[in-house]
Amino acid sequence: MFLSAYHFEGDAAALVEAYDRMRAAFPSDAFAFHACVVTEGGITVFDGCPSRADFATFSTGPEFRALVAASGLPMPRIEPLGEVHVAVANAPAVGEVRAR
Repeated sequence: MFLSAYHFEGDAAALVEAYDRMRAAFPSDAFAFHACVVTEGGITVFDGCPSRADFATFSTGPEFRALVAASGLPMPRIEPLGEVHVAVANAPAVGEVRAR
């Protein structure tokens, strides 16, 4: 799995709403790994693709740009991170985890 970070800058509350709209366009099983983190400057989305080639195709494709625009998100700064060596999550604690 190839991990990348999509950094969206702006008002975090507005970005989270737009992110939720964008994410709703994908089927629930579309994500091998996906996390949205609220930061001081906005949000960062960590996303795992099956390979670096899949990441490159997705992150530079017209479909991605259209989804971002349609949801009201600004274009992110995209940071390729690398191949995942290991990922650990407590299955009962993870899933649809949302801040309250």
